[in-house]
Amino acid sequence: MPTVKNISGRYRFFFYSFDCNEPEHVHIQRENRVCKYWLIPIALARNDGFSARELNQIRAEVVRNVEKILEAWYEHCTER
Repeated sequence: MPTVKNISGRYRFFFYSFDCNEPEHVHIQRENRVCKYWLIPIALARNDGFSARELNQIRAEVVRNVEKILEAWYEHCTER
């Protein structure tokens, strides 16, 4: 599971290796909670355990780092 580097904080932003056949997205994890955000446009795709308040915080992180996340997505998905 490739992790997006240089995003500080309590969340881990990552991709699954088999996800490249889907539109651009990122998975976000903290402890045993995971969610998935589409990147174009930015929208919640799935949530497993995060509160609405925390999802808003995560979305703000995705918005702040979308260029970095997309760069990592394209790097990962085009090198295969």
